Amino acid sequence: MPDGWAFDEFVRNSLPALNRYAYSLTGDRAEAEDLLQDTLLKVSRAWRRIRADGNPLAYARTAMLRTYLSAWRSLLHRPRQVPLDHDLPRAAADPYGPVDARDQLRRGLAELSPGQRAVLVLGYLDDLSDEEIAAVLNRRPATVRSLRLRGLHALRRHLVGPGAAPDDTPNPQRLQTRTRP
Repeated sequence: MPDGWAFDEFVRNSLPALNRYAYSLTGDRAEAEDLLQDTLLKVSRAWRRIRADGNPLAYARTAMLRTYLSAWRSLLHRPRQVPLDHDLPRAAADPYGPVDARDQLRRGLAELSPGQRAVLVLGYLDDLSDEEIAAVLNRRPATVRSLRLRGLHALRRHLVGPGAAPDDTPNPQRLQTRTRP
C-alpha cells in the first residue's frame, strides 16, 4: 500500500479525535480548524518517519500541542477582539442557563496563557500526570503544578468575579479555627 493511502486512512480514522483536541486547546472552531490543518501538514511531511515509529496519533497530538504553544507569539501582534456583553435581566427559569455557563467557561479558558491552557487540557482531558505533562511540555513538574494552579485561579476569578479570593489564600477566620499539632 502506498504511503499516501496510509496517510489518508490515518486522517480518516483520527480526524474526529484530533479535531476535538484542537478545539480543546484553542476554544474556537475556526482556530481549531487552522491548528488541525497546520498539524496535518506537519504530519504529512514526516509521514514516512512517523509510520516507521509506529504511533502517528501520538506524534500528531504532540505536533499539535507544540504548534499551539508556539502560535501565541504571532497572536500578540493581532488586534484583540472585545466581546459584546449586554446586562439584560434574566428570567427566573432560564432554559439557556447551561449554554451561558458553557460560554462563560469558554471565555475564561480563552483568557488563559497558552501554557496554562495546555496544562489544563493535558491534565483534565488527557488525564496525564504532572510528570507526563512536564515531559510533553519540556518543563519541570513544579512548573506544571504552578501553571495549573494559576490557570485554575484565573478561571475561578473569571467565573466568580474579580474580587473572588482563591480557596487556598489565608482567610483570617479559617486561620483562627485551625489547631496546631
